[in-house]
Amino acid sequence: MQNQFEGKELKKVGIGIIGLGTVGEGVWGILNRKKEELLLRSGIEIEIIKVCDINRKKKNSLKIPSQIFTDLWEEVVEDKRIGIIVELIGGLHPAKEIILSAIKKDKYIVTANKALLSEYGNEIWSEGRIFFEASVMSGVPVLKSIKEGLIANRIEKILGIINGTANYILTKMEEGKTYETALKEAQRKGFAEADPALDVEGTDSAHKLSVLSYLSFGSWVSPKDILVEGITSLTPEDLRYAKELGYTIKLLAIGKRDKNSIELRVHPTLLPLSHPLSNVKEEFNALLIKGDEVGEITFGGKGAGSYPTASAIVSDIIESAKSFVKREKFSRSISASPYSLKVVSPSELVLPYYLRFNALDEPGVLSSISGILGKKGISIEQVSQKGRKKKGAVPIVMMTHEAKEKSIKEAIKEIDKLPFIKKKTLLLRVENF
Repeated sequence: MQNQFEGKELKKVGIGIIGLGTVGEGVWGILNRKKEELLLRSGIEIEIIKVCDINRKKKNSLKIPSQIFTDLWEEVVEDKRIGIIVELIGGLHPAKEIILSAIKKDKYIVTANKALLSEYGNEIWSEGRIFFEASVMSGVPVLKSIKEGLIANRIEKILGIINGTANYILTKMEEGKTYETALKEAQRKGFAEADPALDVEGTDSAHKLSVLSYLSFGSWVSPKDILVEGITSLTPEDLRYAKELGYTIKLLAIGKRDKNSIELRVHPTLLPLSHPLSNVKEEFNALLIKGDEVGEITFGGKGAGSYPTASAIVSDIIESAKSFVKREKFSRSISASPYSLKVVSPSELVLPYYLRFNALDEPGVLSSISGILGKKGISIEQVSQKGRKKKGAVPIVMMTHEAKEKSIKEAIKEIDKLPFIKKKTLLLRVENF
C-alpha cells in the first residue's frame, strides 16, 4: 500500500455523514472496514471528519469516536475541513435545508433521497454538485449507465419494476394470496414498512421515475405531474384472469419520449407473459431502457436493503471525491434534451385496457355495457363472465382494443351508474409492445 503511493502526493478528502439509519450504518461500516481497499482502488483517502445523528446512542453502538460525533447537522455543514456531505436522513425537511446549505458552502453532496430529488430537483440539480446513484434501484448502477454508458443514445423508453415491496406483494397474489396476507408476509420479512403507503400506492416509484426522467430525457418533472396509481384495488382473481389472457400484472414505472413530448406514469399494468420483465419476482427490481443506438437493454437486482444501498453511496463518495479534487461539476455528464418536452396528459393516452365490472347476473347486462363502450368509440377484443350467481353479482372481464383514456373514463363513469353494477369498475392499462 505504501509503495503504491511512494513519491506521489496522496489525495485526501474530508467527508461528513448526516444520518445513521440502516443505510448510514452500512456506509459507516464499509468506509471503516474497507478503508485501505478504497484507497488502493481510487488513489484518494476518505477521512470521516464528522458523523451526525439525533440519536446520541448511535455513538456507542457504532463505536464512533466522541470527537467526530455530533447531533447538530449545522456543525457538519459548517466544518471547513469537510468537502463532501453525505445526506442519509431521508424525507424533505431538514434534508433540503442541509443540502442547500452545503451547496452554498461549496461542498459536494451524496444522497439517496429520491423524494427530495423529485420534489426539488429543479433547485438542487442546477448546482451540479450532487451525486445520487443510490436513489433508484439501490446497488444496481442504472443511473451511471444512463449518464455515461448510454451517453451516445437518445433514450426513447424506460420501463421499470422499481419498487420491491409492490413486486413482492403482486408475486404472492399471483400465487393466490390476498393483498392483506401478502402485505403482512412482506412486512414480516422486512420488505415492507409498517406503513407501506408510499410503496403500494405508487408514490415511491413516481419519485424514482422523476429522477429517471431527468437523466433519460433531460426533463425534470414533479411527481404531481406524473400519473400515479397503486395496487391496493387488485385481487388475486385479477392476477388469475390476466394469466388466462396471457398477461401478468406488474406495478410499472413507464417513461416514453416522442419528439417533443414525454409520457410519465406509474400504475399496475398488464404485461405479456413473454416480456422479460414478467419474470421479475418477489423483491427484485428490473429496468428496461431503449436507446436509439443500443436498442433495448435490461438491468436487474435487489432494489433495496442496507448494504446494497450503502454500496452505491460509497461508490458516489469515491466519484464525488474525484470530482472534488478536480473541482469538476457533475452535471456535465447528465443527458440533456435539445427539445422543450411537454408531459402528455393522462387523458390523451391511447392504450388497450383491461376492465373488470361487478354486475348482477341477469339478461341485458353485456349489451348495455358494450353499448356504452361502443357509443364512446371503444371496441371490445375479449369478454368473459366469471361464473354464474342467480340474483347475485359476478365479475365480467373485458379487454379492449386501443382507445383514448378520456373516452374509457367517460364510459366507465356512465356504466358505474347503471343499476346492475354493484362495485366500482376496475381499469388497468395494457402494454403490448
